[in-house]
Amino acid sequence: MATLNINGAEFESLILKDGITFIDFWAEWCGPCKMFGPVFEKASEKFPEITFAKVDTDAEQELAGAAGISSIPTLMAFRDGILVFRQPGALPAANFEELIQTVQGLDMESVRAEIAKEEKKESPN
Repeated sequence: MATLNINGAEFESLILKDGITFIDFWAEWCGPCKMFGPVFEKASEKFPEITFAKVDTDAEQELAGAAGISSIPTLMAFRDGILVFRQPGALPAANFEELIQTVQGLDMESVRAEIAKEEKKESPN
């Protein structure tokens, strides 16, 4: 699957779906974004079972603000509707592939259990 260019209306349904979704927040004028773009696109071709989407922060300022984007590029990874990775900065191809494999290998039962444990800690008794 090639990279999808998404807007605010598509964002929520995309991140909540089952499976893995990587989202690259970028802008045309951003040098590191331009360097990471081909790495992101190549990964989308190598891993067709994963959804790869891009958000142009200039065109989608409201979405970028709602997502708390303060530095670009920012990469987010969602798995089964859960944010499992978020980091600003461009990744070299080898590091991005390693990240993809890490997200693929996550034990989502453990992730959900950890989230539930944290939510229980934070909620007043």
